[in-house]
Amino acid sequence: MAEVPMGEHAHHGLWPERSAHRAWLISQGQSLLQHYQGAQVAGGFGKLNDDAQLESPSAATIVTARMVHCYSVAALMGVPGAGPLADHGVAALLDGPLRDQEHGGWFESESQGSRKQAYAHAFVALAAASAVMAHRTRAGELCAAVVSVINQHFWLAGEKVVAPSFGADWHDGENYRGANANMHSTEAFLALADATGDAQWLDRALSLAQRFCHDIARTHGYRLPEHFDSNWQAMPDYHRDQPADELRPWGMTPGHFAEWSGLLLKLEAALTAHGRDVPGWLLQDAVGLFDSALAHGWGADGAPGMVYTLGWDNQVSIANRPWWVQAETANTAYMLLRRTGDARFETIYRMVWDYIASTFIDDKGGWRLEVDRAGQRSWRIYPLREDLYHAFQATVIPLLPISASLAGGIKRHTL
Repeated sequence: MAEVPMGEHAHHGLWPERSAHRAWLISQGQSLLQHYQGAQVAGGFGKLNDDAQLESPSAATIVTARMVHCYSVAALMGVPGAGPLADHGVAALLDGPLRDQEHGGWFESESQGSRKQAYAHAFVALAAASAVMAHRTRAGELCAAVVSVINQHFWLAGEKVVAPSFGADWHDGENYRGANANMHSTEAFLALADATGDAQWLDRALSLAQRFCHDIARTHGYRLPEHFDSNWQAMPDYHRDQPADELRPWGMTPGHFAEWSGLLLKLEAALTAHGRDVPGWLLQDAVGLFDSALAHGWGADGAPGMVYTLGWDNQVSIANRPWWVQAETANTAYMLLRRTGDARFETIYRMVWDYIASTFIDDKGGWRLEVDRAGQRSWRIYPLREDLYHAFQATVIPLLPISASLAGGIKRHTL
């Protein structure tokens, strides 16, 4: 894989190459890092309200893991104070009430009554990998613990996917297979490959990408059904009564088309860096998924922004615009620009960032997590500010070449 020099295709200067734009991204990232410091609690990290005040003193696993990842990345970037915050999260994930000290793995929250979700464990793995690359205290211990859990419980070798969830004692598995947990597991596995050098993580990431992007999405016109039973029969009515679910909504999520597209480019870069054969479909499917996301999701109801979900007839199901959807669209537009040199992706990149800046970024240093069609704050899907993960990554990815992981990219390149 060879990235195309972006400047060769520019007539008026590309934003990602302009010092003012890069400085703006760095400034936004610093604001986010400062904004979310207030989420630190004894057991890890909690959730903030729109006034940037802590909603409760209880920690959540997904939030804590994402914070560890982001503050580890920030520590690699040389941001003072970021390292101790990452260390706090690592210690909390190892010793705090989020971890099941009896059966292993992590609960969703301190209440310890929840199921053990592959989605949450994917972020613990991402946190551990980034912390290892940032040389954070006890990061290796966390990495070994989460790898053991993934290998023992979540990875289904026969299907080459992750199982969705279990009860506390690792019984009561679901008759379900879903794209979302596997998508974030792909991200985590790429980071583990960077952190450990173990080729099995690249093999697993490639298997996941092939199933969900090449085998499923490609055969559906680069639209991705996300819900299947354990025999891989599609479940088109899954969560029809919960269309605004934040992890498994009914229908299709065009933001995930864009996010998977970016992961295919990261996987391509990872395989190239390791001297592995690179399937030609990775780039082809990345472009196909991204084009589908824009065609079906951006402005689907006549107003700016990428909508949350679509029905099977491509009509809007949930018109609200989440922050993460816009962030991932900007990320992938940049990576496709960098990979192909096609200036149309820079046009999209500018369009999305203009929308983010005018609609999501607030005067408190954070982002509103969800707006309606008119661009006004809505609370249907995301009532609280959970973490800085999607927004912060969007301020760092355009500063780097395409890399398997954010932490690995920063280690290899000077910002």
